[in-house]
Amino acid sequence: MSAAPPSSRRRWAVWLCLAALLAIGLPYGCSQLAVKERQLLFSIEPGTAGWFTGVPSGVQELNLPITSDVGLRQTLHAWWWPASRKNGPTLLYLHGTRWNLTAQVRRISELHDMGFAVLAIDYRGFGQSSNLLPSERSVYQDAQVAWKQLVKLQPDGRERFIYGHSLGGAIAINLADQVRKDDNAKASGLIIESTFTDLGSVAAAVINTSLPVRWILSEKFDSIDKIADVGVPVLIVHGTDDQYVPSRFSQQLYDAAIEPKRLLLVPGANHNNSMVLGNREYGQAVSQMFGLGPSLGAR
Repeated sequence: MSAAPPSSRRRWAVWLCLAALLAIGLPYGCSQLAVKERQLLFSIEPGTAGWFTGVPSGVQELNLPITSDVGLRQTLHAWWWPASRKNGPTLLYLHGTRWNLTAQVRRISELHDMGFAVLAIDYRGFGQSSNLLPSERSVYQDAQVAWKQLVKLQPDGRERFIYGHSLGGAIAINLADQVRKDDNAKASGLIIESTFTDLGSVAAAVINTSLPVRWILSEKFDSIDKIADVGVPVLIVHGTDDQYVPSRFSQQLYDAAIEPKRLLLVPGANHNNSMVLGNREYGQAVSQMFGLGPSLGAR
């Protein structure tokens, strides 16, 4: 669930280790098992991505303050990339596991080229954000902190959007569900790409196990029970050749969502390149779904 594909062997090894831990380790201390589960789930790569060539021109680097549960001052590292059109559509970018912002430049640039101003964050534990082993709870909190910043940057609720890739899609769905309850912080649309229904289901699919993984995992990321309540138009994108998260999960999310909604399956695309292979259709879908005008159509 990363911005650039790791080796298949490594990916399978992570999930097989997780399955073994779940099957064998339960009697030996749930708290330690939960820590190991989070370490394997997020699989954080330190430092910059090997293909990173620098922060794009025009990007401002921010540090967003967080007060932790124990009163410690922590920060989220963020990129703010204004659009060429002032006060135009503004999008919060939420990435998946393993890689930090330095691996996200291509996808962020594509969204910026479509006409979006983009606020992108690293969750705590990633990149230059505060050092913390992430959890489902902490990444949800981080997304909410980032959204408050985006609301300041874009006060017009009609121009605020949420985007999530892979695990970031689950975080984006949760955020959309949360902000719909706040009239001052609502979003106008949700874009999710290469994501899944819930963590247990995708883990079971990847490792091909009959274990009741959904009920054993402490991290749930249960999107299928939230997506009908987000209250905004939803664009769901998935590559048909995704080797990590089968596209049937996006079909299930689409079936559970309410109108207006759209499912865009990109033929031949894998977990990471739907925005490249399906660029024209992707841009058209964004423009048509959210009524954003020709500047966000196909290039």
